[in-house]
Amino acid sequence: MFSGCHGWISRRSPCLAWGASLSSKASPAHGTYSSSARSATDYGLKVFEISNANAASALDYFVHLFGSKSATDVYTLSAAQARKAFDTASDQNKELWALAQKLATETGEPIRKRFTKVLHQAG
Repeated sequence: MFSGCHGWISRRSPCLAWGASLSSKASPAHGTYSSSARSATDYGLKVFEISNANAASALDYFVHLFGSKSATDVYTLSAAQARKAFDTASDQNKELWALAQKLATETGEPIRKRFTKVLHQAG
């Protein structure tokens, strides 16, 4: 039987203990990374969704603008579009802010817990 990590390894080998130690320490980090990746993906998808909605709204506005018959129609349409764009941007910012807060919380919470645990172990 060999005492190193190569060859025949007994159940109580230092290599197995070392591997188990690494996997237990990597587990919180793995959860943090997967949660962060999921939240970042949600945020990115929301940005694409918002971009698509804004592009469609702009195209719709230009179609109606080119169909206008008078300056009054252009003014009325522009004022309505500006109000709609402001309201939409406000709602979209709220949605993005909520996703950003979720990302920050999900990323920071496991790190905070781990840091607190290490401080308690040291103290």
